[in-house]
Amino acid sequence: MDKVITVKVSARGQMSLPAPARHRWGLDEGGELGTIDLGTAVLLVPGGEPAIRRALADAVGEGRYAKAVGEIDDPDLRTE
Repeated sequence: MDKVITVKVSARGQMSLPAPARHRWGLDEGGELGTIDLGTAVLLVPGGEPAIRRALADAVGEGRYAKAVGEIDDPDLRTE
């Protein structure tokens, strides 16, 4: 699968996840994706909100996380 692709989002906010990604992430029968709105991009992580929180905790130490949240200039994003 190409690393960069374009997907269409319907007026209702629905989109199709490419088949290779569904297969790799075990979502052939459906499932949950965690999302993070980065302001200029959206990050998708298979496994829903718990998986995305674990991935963030593993990737970023507590002190660095608090510092990064403090530097977010959009109050809506800061509380997510």
